[in-house]
Amino acid sequence: MRLSDIEFKAMNNPVRRFFQKHVEFRNFRSLGLVDKHKNILEIGCGSGYGTILLSTLQPKSYLGVDLMPEQIALTGQWHLSEYAFKTMDAADMNEIPSHSRDIIAIFGILHHIPRWREVIKECRRVLTNGGKLFIEEPDKNIIGYCDRFFHYGHPESDFSLALLENELVNNCFKIIRKRKVLGFGTYYAQAYSLTKKRRH
Repeated sequence: MRLSDIEFKAMNNPVRRFFQKHVEFRNFRSLGLVDKHKNILEIGCGSGYGTILLSTLQPKSYLGVDLMPEQIALTGQWHLSEYAFKTMDAADMNEIPSHSRDIIAIFGILHHIPRWREVIKECRRVLTNGGKLFIEEPDKNIIGYCDRFFHYGHPESDFSLALLENELVNNCFKIIRKRKVLGFGTYYAQAYSLTKKRRH
């Protein structure tokens, strides 16, 4: 889903970046995002501020994907020539080889995507066995509040944290750690082998 004009501005302002750095990224780190020299994928990379945060992990490689070319164009402001950015639908990432990424980070963009369940499936395909997925998302009541008062116009995608947890488990993820505060959920989930699931 493309962001509305008001959402686009909301995602590219100092308040959003402050929250991303001091709340979301800090939560990711406290839940286990500490591994250095890994192959990292960021879904919904936006203007590239998350890239700066993830660069502190000194990744072996980094790929940021976003549906909006306008967002990808903004990544140039950070002069991150050593990292790759692509315009891509996260629900269909067939350009990315299976089992090629060690870590995936999603900073609060999943609830914007009508086909978010397909994104979870793609995350499992792209991650190595034992790979780590970090997600931060608002729950359904927070999304509804934002729509009523800020007119963001989120899709009717029946997204909630409970549904997200079910989808993770159904796609061969084990939720290692999670934190819920004031209607926001942060998750560290680990991918396990599909053959292991079949044995169970």
